[in-house]
Amino acid sequence: MTLRRPGSLQRRLLLAVTGAVAALWLATAVFTYWEAQHELDELLDAHLAQAASLLVAQAAPVDGDLRHDDAQDGRHPDPDDGLVDAPRLHQYARRVAFQVWHEGQLVMRSPTAPDTPLSTLASGFENRTLADETWRLFATHGRENDVQVYVAERISSRSDILWGMMRGLLGPLLLALPLIALAVWGTVWRTLRPLGQLSRALAARQPGDLAPITLPEAPPAELEPALRELNELLARIGTLIDGERRFTADAAHELRTPIAAIRAQAQVALAATADDERRHALQATLQGCDRANHLVQQLLTLSRVEAAHHASGPGTPPPPLVDLAGVARAVVGELAPTAVARQQTLALEAPDTLPLPGNDTLLRVLLRNLVDNALRYSPEGAEVQVRLTQDSDGTHLEVEDSGPGLEEAELARLGERFFRKLGTGVSGSGLGWSIVRRIAAAQHAQLQVTRSTRLGGLWVRVDWAPPSPI
Repeated sequence: MTLRRPGSLQRRLLLAVTGAVAALWLATAVFTYWEAQHELDELLDAHLAQAASLLVAQAAPVDGDLRHDDAQDGRHPDPDDGLVDAPRLHQYARRVAFQVWHEGQLVMRSPTAPDTPLSTLASGFENRTLADETWRLFATHGRENDVQVYVAERISSRSDILWGMMRGLLGPLLLALPLIALAVWGTVWRTLRPLGQLSRALAARQPGDLAPITLPEAPPAELEPALRELNELLARIGTLIDGERRFTADAAHELRTPIAAIRAQAQVALAATADDERRHALQATLQGCDRANHLVQQLLTLSRVEAAHHASGPGTPPPPLVDLAGVARAVVGELAPTAVARQQTLALEAPDTLPLPGNDTLLRVLLRNLVDNALRYSPEGAEVQVRLTQDSDGTHLEVEDSGPGLEEAELARLGERFFRKLGTGVSGSGLGWSIVRRIAAAQHAQLQVTRSTRLGGLWVRVDWAPPSPI
C-alpha cells in the first residue's frame, strides 16, 4: 500500500478561493440574468400596452364606420377595401406586429402581421407561436367592444436585448476573472511565505542544532504560537541532551574512584596470605560495591527527576493527589532501624491525612533524602524531627536535627553536584541535595535551608502553595 503524497496547502487554498470566487461570480450572473429578464419583460410589456393604447386612441368609430387617421402620411383608408397597412419606418419594425379589428374585420395591421387574428385572447398578455416564431402579445378592446387591438413583439428580440445587456454588465467581470485569480495567487503566496521559510529553515538544520528558529520576516500572529512552542520544545530537548551528557560525565568521573578502590581491595585480597587480612580486604570490597551502587542509584534518580521536570509543559495534566502524611510515615518507618542502630531519636508530627497534588515516587525520594541526610550527618544520640503542617499559606514540610549543621559558605554551596562537607567521615555521593532541589522544582515547591534555632543543627523547610481556585 502506497501513501498518497499530501497536496500543497498553497495549491489547495488557491483552488478553493478561486473556485469560491468563480462560484460567486456564476451565482451573481444567474441572479443578474434572472432579474434583468424580469425587469426587461415588465418594461417591454408596458411598451406593448402603451402602443396598444395609442392604436386605440387613433381608431375611433364614426357613423358605423371606423375612421383611421394615419399620423405618418395623413391619408385615410379607402372605403372600398377598409384595410390600411402601416408603413415600415425602422429596420426593427419587423420585430413587432399589430392588428386592429372592427366588427370582425381587419382594418389596420403592420407589414409583419398576418391577415388572420394574432390571437383569440380578448384582453391581457400571452406568449404565442406564429409561423415558428414565439411572440409576446397584448390584446385589448377599443373604445367600443367591437374594436379589438393586438400588439405583439418577437421573444427573440427581447432575448437579443437581454444578452446585449448581460454582455455589457458581465463581460468585463468575466475578463476580470483571470486577474482576480492572479491576485488571489499572489495574496496566498505572500500569506503562506512564512510557512515556506519555516520549512526551509528546518530542512537546512543540522541534527545537533537546537538553537531557536528565526525567520527572515516577522511571523504572522497565527504562526507565532507554533513557532514559540517549537522553540520551547527545542530548548527542552537541548536541556535533556545536556542532562544526559552531564549524567554520563558525572557517572564516568565519580565511578572512577570507587571502582579503583574496589580493584585495589581485590588485589589486596588476592595477595593476602592470612585469612583475617583477606577477609578485611573482601569486606572493604563489598563496602566499595555498596558505595558504587548507591552512587549509581543517586545518579539515575537525579537523571529521572530532571527528565520529568523538563518533559512537563503547559499542556501537562495536573498531577493526582498524594497523601503526604502517609508517604512521610512510610519513609520514617523505613529509616527508623538506622536511627535505632545509632541511638538517634526520629520523631514525626503529621495529621492523619495530608492531600497534596504531586508525584508519589518523587515525594518519597525527597523525604527519604532529607531524613537520611539528617540521620547520616548527625552524631549518635542526636534528635531528628519531621513535621507536616497545612494552613492558609499552603502545605509545609520541616526536617531539623541536632547535628553540627553547616556554615554560611557551606549552605551557599548546598545542592551543588557532588558537594560534601569535608571531615565528617560519612560516606556519600554528594548528590542527595541536588536531587532534593530538583524534586522541589519539579513539584513547584519552595526550599529553605538554615540553622535550627531549636535543635542547633540543620533546618530544612519545603513549602507548597495552596492550589489555585478553579
